[in-house]
Amino acid sequence: MALIGYARVSTEEQNAASQVEALNAAGCSRLFREHASGTDRERPVLARAIKECAKGDTLVVHRIDRLARSLSHLLQIIELLEKKGAFFRSLRDPIDTASPQGKFTLQILGAAAEFERALIRERTIAGLQAARSEGRVGGNPGLRDRNPEALRTLRLARHDSYMERLNQRAEEWVPLVRRLRPEMPWQDLVRIVNAPLPPDLHWSQQKLLRAARAYVADGFLPATVLGRASTRAADDRLPEPLRV
Repeated sequence: MALIGYARVSTEEQNAASQVEALNAAGCSRLFREHASGTDRERPVLARAIKECAKGDTLVVHRIDRLARSLSHLLQIIELLEKKGAFFRSLRDPIDTASPQGKFTLQILGAAAEFERALIRERTIAGLQAARSEGRVGGNPGLRDRNPEALRTLRLARHDSYMERLNQRAEEWVPLVRRLRPEMPWQDLVRIVNAPLPPDLHWSQQKLLRAARAYVADGFLPATVLGRASTRAADDRLPEPLRV
Protein backbone atom coordinates (compact mmCIF):
# COMPACT_ATOMS: atom_id res chain seq x y z
CA MET A 1 0.00 0.00 0.00
CA ALA A 2 2.30 2.68 -1.31
CA LEU A 3 1.91 6.44 -1.43
CA ILE A 4 2.63 7.70 -4.95
CA GLY A 5 3.20 11.43 -5.30
CA TYR A 6 2.42 13.59 -8.33
CA ALA A 7 3.75 17.14 -8.69
CA ARG A 8 3.02 19.52 -11.56
CA VAL A 9 4.20 23.00 -12.43
CA SER A 10 2.78 25.06 -15.26
CA THR A 11 4.81 26.57 -18.07
CA GLU A 12 5.05 29.85 -16.13
CA GLU A 13 6.38 28.31 -12.93
CA GLN A 14 10.01 27.46 -12.22
CA ASN A 15 10.11 24.21 -10.28
CA ALA A 16 8.14 21.86 -8.07
CA ALA A 17 10.47 22.02 -5.05
CA SER A 18 7.78 22.97 -2.52
CA GLN A 19 5.43 20.27 -3.79
CA VAL A 20 8.16 17.62 -3.77
CA GLU A 21 9.16 18.58 -0.23
CA ALA A 22 5.57 18.22 1.00
CA LEU A 23 5.09 14.91 -0.81
CA ASN A 24 8.32 13.51 0.62
CA ALA A 25 7.29 14.62 4.11
CA ALA A 26 3.96 12.80 3.62
CA GLY A 27 5.88 9.56 3.01
CA CYS A 28 5.52 9.10 -0.75
CA SER A 29 7.71 6.23 -1.90
CA ARG A 30 7.64 7.31 -5.56
CA LEU A 31 7.36 10.76 -7.11
CA PHE A 32 6.25 11.79 -10.57
CA ARG A 33 7.04 15.34 -11.71
CA GLU A 34 5.48 17.03 -14.72
CA HIS A 35 5.95 20.39 -16.41
CA ALA A 36 2.67 21.16 -18.15
CA SER A 37 -0.29 23.52 -18.13
CA GLY A 38 -3.27 22.49 -16.04
CA THR A 39 -5.46 22.71 -19.15
CA ASP A 40 -3.17 20.41 -21.13
CA ARG A 41 -5.07 17.20 -21.85
CA GLU A 42 -2.00 15.16 -22.76
CA ARG A 43 -0.07 14.66 -19.54
CA PRO A 44 1.92 11.44 -19.99
CA VAL A 45 3.54 11.68 -16.55
CA LEU A 46 0.13 11.80 -14.86
CA ALA A 47 -0.96 8.82 -16.94
CA ARG A 48 2.12 6.89 -15.75
CA ALA A 49 1.45 7.84 -12.13
CA ILE A 50 -2.14 6.55 -12.37
CA LYS A 51 -0.97 3.38 -14.10
CA GLU A 52 1.59 2.84 -11.33
CA CYS A 53 -1.14 2.81 -8.67
CA ALA A 54 -2.08 -0.71 -7.65
CA LYS A 55 -4.81 -1.94 -5.33
CA GLY A 56 -4.45 -0.27 -1.94
CA ASP A 57 -2.08 2.45 -3.18
CA THR A 58 -2.83 6.17 -2.86
CA LEU A 59 -2.11 8.90 -5.41
CA VAL A 60 -1.05 11.99 -3.45
CA VAL A 61 -0.87 15.62 -4.59
CA HIS A 62 0.03 18.82 -2.76
CA ARG A 63 -3.15 20.60 -3.90
CA ILE A 64 -6.08 19.57 -6.05
CA ASP A 65 -5.24 22.12 -8.75
CA ARG A 66 -1.94 20.30 -9.33
CA LEU A 67 -3.91 17.28 -10.55
CA ALA A 68 -7.09 18.32 -12.35
CA ARG A 69 -8.18 21.15 -14.62
CA SER A 70 -11.80 21.04 -13.45
CA LEU A 71 -14.09 19.35 -10.96
CA SER A 72 -15.35 16.92 -13.58
CA HIS A 73 -11.75 16.03 -14.48
CA LEU A 74 -10.94 15.43 -10.80
CA LEU A 75 -13.93 13.14 -10.38
CA GLN A 76 -12.96 11.32 -13.57
CA ILE A 77 -9.45 10.60 -12.27
CA ILE A 78 -10.72 9.50 -8.85
CA GLU A 79 -13.19 7.13 -10.51
CA LEU A 80 -10.38 5.56 -12.51
CA LEU A 81 -8.37 5.08 -9.32
CA GLU A 82 -11.36 3.55 -7.55
CA LYS A 83 -11.78 1.01 -10.34
CA LYS A 84 -8.21 -0.10 -9.62
CA GLY A 85 -8.88 -0.28 -5.90
CA ALA A 86 -6.62 2.74 -5.32
CA PHE A 87 -7.23 5.97 -3.41
CA PHE A 88 -6.60 9.70 -3.78
CA ARG A 89 -5.35 12.25 -1.25
CA SER A 90 -4.73 15.98 -1.42
CA LEU A 91 -2.44 17.27 1.32
CA ARG A 92 -3.85 20.81 1.34
CA ASP A 93 -7.52 19.93 0.78
CA PRO A 94 -9.96 17.81 2.86
CA ILE A 95 -9.99 14.93 0.41
CA ASP A 96 -8.73 11.46 1.22
CA THR A 97 -10.87 8.79 -0.45
CA ALA A 98 -9.49 6.16 1.94
CA SER A 99 -11.35 7.85 4.84
CA PRO A 100 -15.10 8.20 5.44
CA GLN A 101 -14.71 11.98 5.76
CA GLY A 102 -12.86 12.19 2.46
CA LYS A 103 -15.49 10.08 0.70
CA PHE A 104 -18.20 12.34 2.11
CA THR A 105 -16.39 15.43 0.82
CA LEU A 106 -16.07 13.78 -2.59
CA GLN A 107 -19.80 13.02 -2.65
CA ILE A 108 -20.51 16.69 -1.90
CA LEU A 109 -18.20 17.74 -4.74
CA GLY A 110 -19.94 15.36 -7.12
CA ALA A 111 -23.36 16.66 -6.10
CA ALA A 112 -22.12 20.23 -6.48
CA ALA A 113 -20.83 19.48 -9.98
CA GLU A 114 -24.17 17.98 -11.03
CA PHE A 115 -26.07 20.91 -9.48
CA GLU A 116 -23.84 23.37 -11.34
CA ARG A 117 -24.48 21.58 -14.65
CA ALA A 118 -28.22 21.63 -13.99
CA LEU A 119 -28.14 25.37 -13.25
CA ILE A 120 -26.18 26.06 -16.42
CA ARG A 121 -28.67 24.07 -18.50
CA GLU A 122 -31.61 25.87 -16.85
CA ARG A 123 -30.07 29.34 -17.38
CA THR A 124 -29.23 28.51 -20.98
CA ILE A 125 -32.77 27.37 -21.79
CA ALA A 126 -34.29 30.39 -20.02
CA GLY A 127 -31.95 32.77 -21.86
CA LEU A 128 -32.75 31.29 -25.26
CA GLN A 129 -36.49 31.44 -24.59
CA ALA A 130 -36.26 35.08 -23.46
CA ALA A 131 -34.21 36.00 -26.52
CA ARG A 132 -36.70 34.38 -28.88
CA SER A 133 -39.65 36.12 -27.19
CA GLU A 134 -37.90 39.46 -27.75
CA GLY A 135 -37.04 38.66 -31.35
CA ARG A 136 -33.32 38.33 -30.63
CA VAL A 137 -30.94 35.54 -31.60
CA GLY A 138 -30.03 33.61 -28.48
CA GLY A 139 -26.77 31.93 -27.66
CA ASN A 140 -23.22 32.90 -26.81
CA PRO A 141 -22.07 35.99 -28.77
CA GLY A 142 -18.52 34.64 -28.72
CA LEU A 143 -19.68 31.46 -30.45
CA ARG A 144 -21.70 33.39 -33.00
CA ASP A 145 -18.63 35.50 -33.75
CA ARG A 146 -16.41 32.37 -33.83
CA ASN A 147 -14.28 33.74 -30.99
CA PRO A 148 -11.36 31.27 -30.55
CA GLU A 149 -11.50 31.34 -26.72
CA ALA A 150 -15.26 30.79 -26.67
CA LEU A 151 -14.93 27.92 -29.13
CA ARG A 152 -12.14 26.39 -27.04
CA THR A 153 -14.25 26.62 -23.86
CA LEU A 154 -17.14 24.92 -25.65
CA ARG A 155 -14.88 22.11 -26.88
CA LEU A 156 -13.53 21.51 -23.36
CA ALA A 157 -17.04 21.43 -21.89
CA ARG A 158 -18.25 18.99 -24.52
CA HIS A 159 -15.19 16.80 -24.00
CA ASP A 160 -15.68 16.72 -20.22
CA SER A 161 -19.34 15.77 -20.67
CA TYR A 162 -18.40 13.02 -23.13
CA MET A 163 -15.71 11.65 -20.79
CA GLU A 164 -18.18 11.54 -17.90
CA ARG A 165 -20.53 9.41 -20.00
CA LEU A 166 -17.68 7.11 -20.99
CA ASN A 167 -16.55 6.68 -17.39
CA GLN A 168 -20.00 5.43 -16.40
CA ARG A 169 -19.48 2.45 -18.74
CA ALA A 170 -15.71 2.12 -18.59
CA GLU A 171 -15.73 -1.28 -16.91
CA GLU A 172 -17.60 -2.71 -19.92
CA TRP A 173 -14.82 -2.01 -22.40
CA VAL A 174 -11.60 -0.55 -20.95
CA PRO A 175 -10.18 -3.83 -19.50
CA LEU A 176 -10.90 -5.66 -22.76
CA VAL A 177 -9.36 -2.93 -24.92
CA ARG A 178 -6.30 -2.82 -22.66
CA ARG A 179 -5.92 -6.61 -22.79
CA LEU A 180 -6.79 -7.45 -26.40
CA ARG A 181 -5.61 -4.51 -28.49
CA PRO A 182 -3.85 -4.24 -30.88
CA GLU A 183 -3.64 -8.02 -31.35
CA MET A 184 -7.39 -8.33 -31.94
CA PRO A 185 -9.16 -6.37 -34.73
CA TRP A 186 -11.81 -3.89 -33.64
CA GLN A 187 -14.62 -5.76 -35.37
CA ASP A 188 -13.92 -8.84 -33.22
CA LEU A 189 -13.37 -6.86 -30.05
CA VAL A 190 -16.69 -5.03 -30.30
CA ARG A 191 -18.48 -8.40 -30.48
CA ILE A 192 -16.82 -9.49 -27.24
CA VAL A 193 -17.66 -6.19 -25.54
CA ASN A 194 -21.30 -6.46 -26.62
CA ALA A 195 -21.74 -10.16 -25.75
CA PRO A 196 -22.94 -9.63 -22.14
CA LEU A 197 -24.80 -6.37 -22.85
CA PRO A 198 -28.47 -5.91 -23.75
CA PRO A 199 -29.05 -4.83 -27.36
CA ASP A 200 -29.95 -1.26 -26.43
CA LEU A 201 -26.52 -0.81 -24.82
CA HIS A 202 -24.44 -2.31 -27.64
CA TRP A 203 -21.37 -0.44 -28.85
CA SER A 204 -20.76 0.13 -32.52
CA GLN A 205 -17.22 -0.29 -33.79
CA GLN A 206 -17.08 3.45 -34.53
CA LYS A 207 -18.23 4.43 -31.02
CA LEU A 208 -15.83 2.02 -29.33
CA LEU A 209 -12.91 3.29 -31.38
CA ARG A 210 -13.84 6.90 -30.61
CA ALA A 211 -13.98 6.06 -26.88
CA ALA A 212 -10.56 4.41 -27.01
CA ARG A 213 -9.07 7.41 -28.82
CA ALA A 214 -10.49 9.75 -26.16
CA TYR A 215 -8.98 7.66 -23.35
CA VAL A 216 -5.62 7.56 -25.13
CA ALA A 217 -5.70 11.35 -25.63
CA ASP A 218 -6.34 11.90 -21.91
CA GLY A 219 -3.64 9.38 -20.94
CA PHE A 220 -5.93 6.69 -19.50
CA LEU A 221 -5.01 4.07 -22.10
CA PRO A 222 -1.66 3.49 -23.80
CA ALA A 223 -1.36 4.64 -27.41
CA THR A 224 -0.49 1.08 -28.41
CA VAL A 225 -4.17 0.06 -28.27
CA LEU A 226 -4.73 2.15 -31.41
CA GLY A 227 -2.06 0.26 -33.34
CA ARG A 228 -2.80 -1.70 -36.45
CA ALA A 229 -3.97 -5.26 -35.84
CA SER A 230 -1.89 -8.02 -37.36
CA THR A 231 -3.22 -9.61 -40.52
CA ARG A 232 -4.84 -12.98 -39.93
CA ALA A 233 -7.21 -15.35 -41.61
CA ALA A 234 -10.87 -14.46 -41.29
CA ASP A 235 -12.54 -16.31 -38.42
CA ASP A 236 -16.09 -15.70 -37.27
CA ARG A 237 -15.69 -17.66 -34.06
CA LEU A 238 -15.59 -15.75 -30.81
CA PRO A 239 -12.70 -16.60 -28.49
CA GLU A 240 -13.34 -18.30 -25.17
CA PRO A 241 -15.05 -16.05 -22.60
CA LEU A 242 -12.65 -13.71 -20.84
CA ARG A 243 -12.66 -12.68 -17.22
CA VAL A 244 -12.56 -8.91 -16.93
